[in-house]
Amino acid sequence: MSASGETAAALAARLSAAGLRPRVEEHTRFTTVEAEVPDALAADVWREALDAVAVADRFGLLATSLSGRTLWAVVRKTVPTTGDVGGPGYQR
Repeated sequence: MSASGETAAALAARLSAAGLRPRVEEHTRFTTVEAEVPDALAADVWREALDAVAVADRFGLLATSLSGRTLWAVVRKTVPTTGDVGGPGYQR
């Protein structure tokens, strides 16, 4: 497992330990971790959830009146630093 995969897995495990149900989704350049947040959530659980997503490259809270609240985090996958990174004709 890559370092970014380990970070996303650890983040999901911490959210799960806090009582949330995280969903992990792999994408080409990043991994997302999302969890629905219930209306009544204790302050210590909020603190643990925020500490967990703080290790991500980006995170936030999506709140709507129709779908409730979703805590989300994005962990970027490592980009190779050598080889044909930019494709044919790419020069640094």
